[in-house]
Amino acid sequence: MLELDCRDLPCPRPVIELARALPSVAVGETFAVVARDPAARYDVPAWCRMRGQEYVGEELADDGAPRYVVRRVS
Repeated sequence: MLELDCRDLPCPRPVIELARALPSVAVGETFAVVARDPAARYDVPAWCRMRGQEYVGEELADDGAPRYVVRRVS
């Protein structure tokens, strides 16, 4: 699974990186963005709704940073 390391990027960069990565992910596959920016908790699900993608949920990366998982549906 593709994982984007956006730990040190401020808002709105994690969502921008998510949008850039979308074309490289096959339909049906999941990918994740790891971001410490508190706004990412709200921005990633909102981006998914606006872009018609599935927000799978939030997990923790190995270092405890929030990891937001997305499934490409189109």
